[in-house]
Amino acid sequence: MNWPPVDPDHLLVDAAQMQGLEEQLFASGLPQAALMEKVGQAMSQRLLQEPHGLQSGVVVLAGPGHNGGDGLVVARELFLRGISVRIWCPFASRKPLTEAHLRHLLWLGVACGDEQPDPRGPQLWLDALFGLGQTRPLPAALERLLSERAAKRPNALVSLDVPSGLCSDSGRPLGAVAATARLTLCVGLIKQGLCLDPALPFVGALERIDLGLAEAQIQALAAGQPRRFDASDLSSLPVPRPSRIAMKYQRGRLLVIAGSEGYPGAGRLCLQGALASGCGSVQAALPAVLAKQLWLVHPEVVPFAGSDGGCLDRLDAVVFGPGLGGDGRVWDAWKHQLQAFSGLLVLDADGLNALASDPGGWRWLLERAGPTWLTPHQAEFSRLFPDLVHDTTLMAAQQAARLSGTVVLYKGAHTVIADSHCPPMVLDGTSACVARTGLGDVLAGFAAGWGALSRSAGMPLGHSALAAAALLHAAAAQGSEAGHASAIAEHLTCVTQKLLKRDQYFETKI
Repeated sequence: MNWPPVDPDHLLVDAAQMQGLEEQLFASGLPQAALMEKVGQAMSQRLLQEPHGLQSGVVVLAGPGHNGGDGLVVARELFLRGISVRIWCPFASRKPLTEAHLRHLLWLGVACGDEQPDPRGPQLWLDALFGLGQTRPLPAALERLLSERAAKRPNALVSLDVPSGLCSDSGRPLGAVAATARLTLCVGLIKQGLCLDPALPFVGALERIDLGLAEAQIQALAAGQPRRFDASDLSSLPVPRPSRIAMKYQRGRLLVIAGSEGYPGAGRLCLQGALASGCGSVQAALPAVLAKQLWLVHPEVVPFAGSDGGCLDRLDAVVFGPGLGGDGRVWDAWKHQLQAFSGLLVLDADGLNALASDPGGWRWLLERAGPTWLTPHQAEFSRLFPDLVHDTTLMAAQQAARLSGTVVLYKGAHTVIADSHCPPMVLDGTSACVARTGLGDVLAGFAAGWGALSRSAGMPLGHSALAAAALLHAAAAQGSEAGHASAIAEHLTCVTQKLLKRDQYFETKI
């Protein structure tokens, strides 16, 4: 399943890969000066789309390298458009091409002062200090200046390519401080660290500036690269389509094992997510406090006969864990049947904790008869994979998937989805509404239902299917007027039904 697309808008790269692509352009005969001019022109055109942000003028913080040169091209273009521009160069030495652009700007009459700019000033700051490939913390004086700027004038800085002081591979500040941008104009391909949680406070809105890479470069790189996706990819999202004459049991059969006396709400929310998925049959193994009222709340859900009398072979998927609590007896009662189950198993919340606590959990997981999806947040991930907690979420999720032979959805502000056979994907541009009590339960039920529907339609159950479920869940959270989990689950039903109706006869907006 080739979704999301393999193209410059979706591929993620590390600093060494991006530098290698640029070197290929130069080796092909493209002059460095031409590339700098192209990038600077594109950045200035983007900034001119928001003229209200330039009314108070611009201060360009120009570093010694080619990132500084890009900033100086932007400074020239804005100055020639009548915008007040001031340049500040905190370093005495510069690369020859950057020095040439500075010389031309001085000839044009652009102001260039030695005194550092006032962090309280009303001008828009353009951060062109270091760009790609930073490996050392900022000098202490720059850290103090950028920290004060963020405090005194928030949302008044734009970073060119990468915020200064930020590692573009991990997304972590290299020192105590990094530039805090409201917008980052990333050159060529999106740097992977900018789509990870540590970078979120610094990057702001993230946009790509096209570099003119050749299609052959993209395709040569694409096979092993992580990709990003967001709400703009809903229109191309692959939809499971059982036969039009399929009966309910041929449209996905799901069992929900969730809830407990202490956490009955988690079971109900998991069921709401499952019902929102569009799968044809939902059964539930619930605690007595929920089971006796099931017909009042969800009359379409069928009570499961129980671990002794039920047969899992007829099912396409099982979700196990939300709200089960710490009672290991539930895990012990089900784990042998779940291991032999050939359908999809989604383990969430207390299902993950039970797996982490089981001395034979790893062997159990590796010997599972069917595909498994794990949906941990950070604490659950740390319990399952304690040796991976110091890596980036991108690397950690990928290694976890390889170690466990599962598909891993590592929850966060940027959720990472990894498969043991494919490069990971990053869900970008999500809403903070997703970080609410109960929405993980909704996601677990919805993902399992979506997986059941996909399996019944003959679609693969790799990370693209789980990523599609995560994107729909995020879109529902972003589009719901109410932020609580039940309301978002109801909106998720609407979002999914519109998507499932999308074919040659329907043109539907989500």
